[in-house]
Amino acid sequence: MAWLSPEKAQVLACAAALRAEFEAAGAVVVEAPILVSAGDLLDLYGEDLRARAYTTSDTLRGEQMLRPDFTVPVVEQHMKQGAEPARYTYSGEVFRRQEEDEARANEYVQVGFEIFDGADPAAADAEVFARLRTAVAPLGLKATMGDIGILMAAVEGLNTSEARKAALRRHLWRPARFKALVERYSGRSPMPAARKALLASRDPLAGAGPEIGLRSLDEVVGRIEALRADAALPPIPAHEVELLEALLSVRETLPHALEQLRDIAVDMPAIVPAVDRLGRRMQAMAARGIDIETLEFEAAYGRTHMEYYDGFVFGFVVEGRPDLPAVASGGRYDALTREVGRRLGRPEGIPAVGGIIRPGMVLELGGRA
Repeated sequence: MAWLSPEKAQVLACAAALRAEFEAAGAVVVEAPILVSAGDLLDLYGEDLRARAYTTSDTLRGEQMLRPDFTVPVVEQHMKQGAEPARYTYSGEVFRRQEEDEARANEYVQVGFEIFDGADPAAADAEVFARLRTAVAPLGLKATMGDIGILMAAVEGLNTSEARKAALRRHLWRPARFKALVERYSGRSPMPAARKALLASRDPLAGAGPEIGLRSLDEVVGRIEALRADAALPPIPAHEVELLEALLSVRETLPHALEQLRDIAVDMPAIVPAVDRLGRRMQAMAARGIDIETLEFEAAYGRTHMEYYDGFVFGFVVEGRPDLPAVASGGRYDALTREVGRRLGRPEGIPAVGGIIRPGMVLELGGRA
C-alpha cells in the first residue's frame, strides 16, 4: 500500500465523503484515465490548453496529457455507451500549470457531479447548483452565476459577416481580445497605418525576402485576402455595439438582472430564447428553496474558464479573496457532448451540466472536520 501524508489522506477522505453524497443522489461512480489524448483535448478545448497542461509523448499513442479535468473523459465514456440520461460522480487528481500564480497548486483533487439529461435542462441546472451549494454551505461562500449562452446568442445576432461572428465566438473567453475585435469591427479602432498600406498595395509581397517562419506563402496570401475582404465590410452598427456593451455590464441580483436582460432583448431579439431559459432556470432554483433574491448574476461571469461551457455557469468563492480559485464551480456544456458524439457517430449528443468541488480548499477553509 502506498504511503500517504496525513494531509493527503484528509483530502481523500473529504473527497470520498463528498462523492458519497452525490452517489446518494443517484450518481454512478466513474473512473477516468490520468493520461488522455492531447489531440482530443486540444481539438475540443482549443490550442490555448497546451500552455496550461502537462504533456508527454508516446511512440504508440502519440502526444498525451495529464488530465486537466474530468469533463471530456466522462463525456467520451458516456457517449460510447449511448446518449441515454445518466448521472455520474468522480474524484481524483487533476493537473494544470500555474506559472503565472505560483501560489495555486498545479496538482489537486476534484470531486464532480454531472447530469446528462435533456428532459428539463432548467431543473438539471438548478439541481447541480443546489447540490454543490449544499456541499459547501458551511463555508459561507459567495455564489455567482452567469450564462455564456446569452453572450453567444448576442454575437450570433450581430449584423455582420459569419467570419467576424466566428472570430468573436472564438475569443469570447479572452475578454481583452474580444473587446479589441469589437472595437475594430465597429470602426471605433482605426486600422493601423502599416496594415492599411499593406492592404492598399497592388502587390503586398513585392520585394519580400525568402520564406521563413511556419506559414506558407499560400497561407500568407490567403490571410491578406481575408483582411482585405474584412476591411471592405461595413462596420457593426453603433447601436448593436452599445447593446452588447450593456449586456456585458449586467451585474445584479438574479431577478433584477433578468429584468435588465429582457429590456435589452427588446432591441436585441436574438437573445430572447436564451433569456427565457434564464427565467425558467430562476424558477427551478426557487422551487429548490434557493434564495434567488440575493443570488448574484454577472453577465460576463465565466469568460476566463474552460471553453466548453456554452450556457449556465456558476461559482462559489471566498468573498474578498480574488487570489483564491473557486471552491466549487460548474456549468452547462451541451455543445461539447454534440461534438464528442459526432466523432463517435452519435451527432445528436445529449444536454449536460455539471460541477466540481475542491476538497483541499474545503479543508483549508475549515469545512468537513
